[in-house]
Amino acid sequence: MGLRNPTYDALTGPHAPFAESRGNAHRYLPEVAPFLAVPDHPTEQDWADAAALLGPGTTVALMRPDFPLPELFKLDQQFDLVQFVAPDGVAAVDDEAVVLTADDVPEMIALVALTDPGPFRTRTIELGPYLGIRRAGELIAMAGVRQTLPSYAEISAVCTHPDHRGQGLARRLIRAVAAEITATGRTPFLHTGGTNLTAQRLYTAMGFTITNRMHVTIVEVA
Repeated sequence: MGLRNPTYDALTGPHAPFAESRGNAHRYLPEVAPFLAVPDHPTEQDWADAAALLGPGTTVALMRPDFPLPELFKLDQQFDLVQFVAPDGVAAVDDEAVVLTADDVPEMIALVALTDPGPFRTRTIELGPYLGIRRAGELIAMAGVRQTLPSYAEISAVCTHPDHRGQGLARRLIRAVAAEITATGRTPFLHTGGTNLTAQRLYTAMGFTITNRMHVTIVEVA
């Protein structure tokens, strides 16, 4: 099973408990994540089911390579995404990284709002684990597991408070989250924006390899 349609593989696999579904169309519960998924080669019926599942005016994101958008949907925004897979040996437990819990969600949402690593909602933490580093009681960096597939799991929400950048915290947390993933027998992967060259250089330096060039396509039911 590849990684060209990770949301579909997650929602029809390990993350089925977090899915709302109609036919072959699946979405994460809105409070968990904003992603919609349809099969690799969706039919007209699949798109009709997706529109019915969402309802008029609902905005969602698809994470996959280019595809023709049916008239049932209106394109709101699209941006490039680069997908990387971890090398063997990247995982490393970090003694300073702590497992974050539901009590930490307000701080996590505030850190995400400050640093913009991608969507993080009130129940996203349930997809985890998410790990954080605190200094003087303040959450200054975090990363965690978002989409879990049968053979892979996605490292996501990698972010560091601007006042604490340049200390290697992102690299450490990526390794720590990778350790959580490899302990389940899965391979870590991650995404970053096509214009985020700083992140791309970091992942390449850590030995990650590019597997797909994709898009995040934000659509609305017409």
